[in-house]
Amino acid sequence: MDVMQLFGQADAIGRAVALLLLLMSVASWVVILWKAWLLRRASGDVGRSTAAFWQAPSLDDARGRVAGFDRDALVLPLIEATAAQQPGSLAAAGDRSQQLTRVLRDALHDVLDKLQFGQVLLATVGSTAPFVGLLGTVWGIYHALTGIASAGQISIDKVAGPVGESLIMTAAGLAVAIPAVLGYNIFGRRIGRIEADLEGFARDLRELVVHHAAGAA
Repeated sequence: MDVMQLFGQADAIGRAVALLLLLMSVASWVVILWKAWLLRRASGDVGRSTAAFWQAPSLDDARGRVAGFDRDALVLPLIEATAAQQPGSLAAAGDRSQQLTRVLRDALHDVLDKLQFGQVLLATVGSTAPFVGLLGTVWGIYHALTGIASAGQISIDKVAGPVGESLIMTAAGLAVAIPAVLGYNIFGRRIGRIEADLEGFARDLRELVVHHAAGAA
């Protein structure tokens, strides 16, 4: 019996569970493919952008050099955050070191939000898909047994077929959840490495700007 026959024999709840699993699978695979492309490109761009920054003769020249490598705007927001704040505002309160700590922290959070996008969806699919599949299995078994009981003829061959078909929903839930869990873990490690590089760059950038401001004063 193929998938379309199983779908056709299911009731409204069984079809809803199957469609939900399909939507979860499509959504997770779209995120997996997109994040695999994004993080692979981002890991290379961050290394090239920071190298170009430190090879530049000045901050102004560094912005232009980094812009040529930073295609996803992961490093450039940190550099732009070091611009002087408008005088007379709370953002300009305190010494230069405190200002840089605040603006670099905020810029780093924005960049990490971009890298983390989609992780919640993968975690949600990975943790809930098995239970959605189990719900489909339980409901399918109940639906099959009530149908057999109403027919008035109960035998092993009549029970084994519908129950076995209902167990497919459990396998479908696992098939949806496993790629999402693997993607979440793999991407989490990659994001952690990029985050460490960006945090190190932000710390060095802060020290550079503070030293430059002290020298200018």
